[in-house]
Amino acid sequence: MTKLVHSMIRALNEARSVQFYQDTFGLEVVDRLDFESFTLVYMALPTSTFELELTINKDRDTPYDLGDGYGHLALVVDDLDVAHAKATQAGESPGSIVDFRPGGTPVAKFFFIKDPDGYQIEVIEKGGRFK
Repeated sequence: MTKLVHSMIRALNEARSVQFYQDTFGLEVVDRLDFESFTLVYMALPTSTFELELTINKDRDTPYDLGDGYGHLALVVDDLDVAHAKATQAGESPGSIVDFRPGGTPVAKFFFIKDPDGYQIEVIEKGGRFK
């Protein structure tokens, strides 16, 4: 059996990143491993076993260069309007809601938001192939 368990991103400021993922998406810290030169923080939703691993390098004080190869993380929510409002109320700047209907066929309704380190997060409303 094969199972996806986590995706890792680098975070410059542990407290700011943890707060962002808690306030904006409801992720909770499920484990924290502290080493001499770095810390790993594992976050997940109470309804999922898939985790987001934040890697914080202790000697780092400049933002990471995300380059041109990074895509995005994606989360599915029950109500996109509520998620958008929650992100705005948390002081974040979510993008506009897009109702993607090429040729009139509904594919997805979503918005993007950046985390504190500039990673793009796609927030998709539950429906169709996104359950």
